[in-house]
Amino acid sequence: MDQTQRIKAVYSHLDSLLTGVDRLKKAGITGYTVQAPLPRHEIEEIVYEGKPSPVRWWVLTGALVGITTGFLLTSLTHSAWPMINPGGKPVVAIVPFAVIMFECTILFGSLANGLGFLFHCGLPGYWLDKSLCDPRMTDASFGITFLEAPVSDTDRITKLLEGSGAIEVTTGPDTFYEVPNA
Repeated sequence: MDQTQRIKAVYSHLDSLLTGVDRLKKAGITGYTVQAPLPRHEIEEIVYEGKPSPVRWWVLTGALVGITTGFLLTSLTHSAWPMINPGGKPVVAIVPFAVIMFECTILFGSLANGLGFLFHCGLPGYWLDKSLCDPRMTDASFGITFLEAPVSDTDRITKLLEGSGAIEVTTGPDTFYEVPNA
């Protein structure tokens, strides 16, 4: 017997959706996905509660790798040919290498930023469940979906969602949109 249940709630207004998410958070219920036809900062604020993005650590790591790569590239290249040393300057000098180090820092940091963004957004979504694609969520409606809600909490979750102003709350395996095979 399956111990989880699929639940989908459809909202016609953003305020109702925010009320539903707030009630779920206050009840300690997790594992839901919020869907909207357009990006709204209110949804982001209530779902993430102002937590800073983890992408910043990707950028820091990329920048540190970049500055190290820039230094190693220039110093090892210059050390390989010490005979090309005009004017008796030191073989490894920070000041002439600073431009390359700076450029590598920016390059690696921005590439790491892009990779971190894609990773934390779950893109590309080859592994995503395509049954979540309800056409109403891309047009004018908002939604909250549970792919694996515990069966014991189904009634409580359904009552919370209905009480928050959902125009439709459905449960069961056939509650989601059937995606035609392409």
